[in-house]
Amino acid sequence: MDSNQRARLGWIELYEKHQDAGFVCRRCGISRPTLRKWFRRYQACGVDGLKDKSRRPHSSPAAKVTPDIETHILKLRLQRKLGAKRLSNELLRLHNISLSPPTIQKILNRNHRGRLASRPKWRKQPKRYSRPVPGDRVQIDVCKIAPGLYHYAAVDDCSRYRVLGIYPRKTAANTVLFLERVIEELPFPIQRIQTDRGREFFALKVQKWMQHHCIKFRPIKPRSPHLNGKVERSHKTDLLEFYTIQDLNDPELDLRLAEWQHFYNWHRPHSSLGGKTPNEKCHELDDKTPFWDQVEGQYLLKAERIQEQNYKLDLALRKLK
Repeated sequence: MDSNQRARLGWIELYEKHQDAGFVCRRCGISRPTLRKWFRRYQACGVDGLKDKSRRPHSSPAAKVTPDIETHILKLRLQRKLGAKRLSNELLRLHNISLSPPTIQKILNRNHRGRLASRPKWRKQPKRYSRPVPGDRVQIDVCKIAPGLYHYAAVDDCSRYRVLGIYPRKTAANTVLFLERVIEELPFPIQRIQTDRGREFFALKVQKWMQHHCIKFRPIKPRSPHLNGKVERSHKTDLLEFYTIQDLNDPELDLRLAEWQHFYNWHRPHSSLGGKTPNEKCHELDDKTPFWDQVEGQYLLKAERIQEQNYKLDLALRKLK
C-alpha cells in the first residue's frame, strides 16, 4: 500500500468513526466530492479501490499513432537499426506517414528500444564545408552493388542535390551516358566535376566531353576519399536506406531508384542543411546561381588539359608546362 492509499484509508476510517462528512473534510483538508468518490470506491472494491486509476481515454479516434504505425516503426528498428530521424524519413517514403523524430523516439522508449548499440563517447567533430552556389562543384563516384550492377552517384557540394544511375559496367561509355543525365536532371549549370582517380573518369572521350560542355575536371589525390566525402556518404545512405529493401533482380530497379532520387531531393530533410531538403536549398540560392551562358563565358579551354590517371606522371607533366 502506497502513501496515497494509506491517506485515503485514513479518511474512510475517520468518516466511519464520526459519520460526519463536514468534520472529516475540515480535518483532512479535502472536499466533500473527493470524500464521496473514495468512500464509494472503498465500498465497491475495498482497499484495492483506493488505488490511482489511469486517466488515459479508452479510445482515441484522433490519435496520430495507431497500432499499425507502431508496428511499422518497431519492425524498421529491428530489421534495419535506424535512428528516429531515419525512421521518420522511411515512414514518409515507404508508407506516406508523417511523424516527427521526437514522437518516434517516445514510441521506441515505450517499447524499450530507445537506444541503439553504444558508440564511442568521444568523436572528432567534423569540419563541414560547402561551395557557395549550386553547381560550383559536383562530386561523382561509382559503387559496386553486385556483380553486373554499378551505382553511379553525382552530388552537388552546395545543395546536396543528387542524380543516381545504375549500369551493368563502369566504363567510359556508361560514364558519358551518366554525365548526360546529370546535366539534364540537375536544375543548375555545372562548373566543376570532382572524382576519384578511377579509370572510367580519365578516358579521353570522358574528358573531351567535359571540355565540350565547358566543365572543369578536378580529380582528387590518390588514397584521399575524404576529399570526396559527400558522394562517399551518399553511397552509404543509398546502401542503408534503398538497396536493403530492394530486390536486385527486379526489372524495374531503375524506376525504384528514380523514385528514391526524387524523394531524397524533394522530401528528405538534410541535417547539414539545417533540416531543409536539397530542392529547398537550391531555391534559396536561385539569385546567386549563374546561368549556363555565364559558366560558358568564364570557361577557358586553354587553361584545361587532358589529365593522366597516374598521379605522379600527371604531376610531372604539369611541371613541364
